[in-house]
Amino acid sequence: MVTAIVGANWGDEGKGKITDMLGQESDIIVRFQGGSNAGHTIINNYGKFALHLLPSGVFYDHTTSIIGNGVALNIPDLVREVNDLVEKGVPKPKLYVSDRAQIVMPYHKLFDQYEEERLAGKSFGSTKSGIAPFYSDKYAKIGFQVSELFEEEAILKEKIDRVCAQKNVILEHLYHKPLIDTEELYNTLMEYKAMVEPFVCDTSQFLHDAIAEGKNILLEGQLGSLKDPDFGIYPMVTSSSTLAAYGAIGAGIPPYEIKDIVVVVKAYSSAVGAGEFVSEIFGEEADELRKRGGDGGEYGATTGRPRRMGWFDCVASRYGCRVQGATEIAFTVLDVLGYLDELPVCVGYEIDGKVTKDFPTTKDLKKAKPVYKVLPGWKQEIKGIRNYDELPENCKKYIEFIEAEIGVPVTMVSNGPGREDIIYRGKRKK
Repeated sequence: MVTAIVGANWGDEGKGKITDMLGQESDIIVRFQGGSNAGHTIINNYGKFALHLLPSGVFYDHTTSIIGNGVALNIPDLVREVNDLVEKGVPKPKLYVSDRAQIVMPYHKLFDQYEEERLAGKSFGSTKSGIAPFYSDKYAKIGFQVSELFEEEAILKEKIDRVCAQKNVILEHLYHKPLIDTEELYNTLMEYKAMVEPFVCDTSQFLHDAIAEGKNILLEGQLGSLKDPDFGIYPMVTSSSTLAAYGAIGAGIPPYEIKDIVVVVKAYSSAVGAGEFVSEIFGEEADELRKRGGDGGEYGATTGRPRRMGWFDCVASRYGCRVQGATEIAFTVLDVLGYLDELPVCVGYEIDGKVTKDFPTTKDLKKAKPVYKVLPGWKQEIKGIRNYDELPENCKKYIEFIEAEIGVPVTMVSNGPGREDIIYRGKRKK
């Protein structure tokens, strides 16, 4: 069976932990989109890790990890991640990389950096990982696929010359930066070839065979619904689809094989980077939640940037679950909220004097003001609880109120950063 694990909001929902946890029952874990521009934090028996390209279930020796064709593949980053795991005592993962995946080129990161510099105060807040230039080139058909590393030398060099002719015009006349040396770039690609060759295969065929054999497969997404280029807070979005539906394309499997879509929803809101964020809070209130949040404070796993903080947003989360096609919800970092006397929950947006529960496009989102319902806090530590019925009454009311607002069952409640800090409920109850 194929299960997708995706985020409901701006990313940072805790997908890594859920993938790591469900990986125990899985045979194959697939990263299907995005690149090393965001990270998943994992805490398990080996220690604490921030993964950027490797799937979060990579710590089990019974699983196969796959980098799908939809991923922005930074080959040096991938090899570095594998080596870092092994150095920290993790068994070397069984890893396959799609021969159809495309490569983040050295100049993609430079173009990302140069464009942010050019835009200055109007920049998109990029992580400067080369993701937007990478996907731009992919869809302009001037990217480099992994399979092309194994082309004849003359053919590959001809393409490098052709692509660099275009890039160098932009470097010289728009950014006023050094030009790309084509021979140096070819040599770099040959280094990449040596690095990635042991892992390359037709992963779509591998997954086709695995599905026929009844294997359990997890598809792991990066970021969340509100960072999707079609359905997110455009233009402050990422450059690949963050939706479970894209999992079929980014992994190379039929869409009807995705039977379960676990959408990870955070018990409060957080976001890295710019963009509309209706339930955002500021000052001491935000600082306190940021300090207590996550698994050591709310800071980006890739950038280290402090995350923007906010109260739970039912409007955004219901929308995020809808566009993902959620079949169940994993509700995370609930334990963080135990210090609060009251919990404001955003249940609607006021736009031009009218209240709506529907998530609008960015032009109206800019005008939206949060409408809150305040729920009582539980003022109690809930870490260590494994049975839903043992949670404080107000804690259960908070979960059940949000579940009713979103309209999707909450089957897992995460009440701590560790793999074992989970409460199963409903169809997931053990």
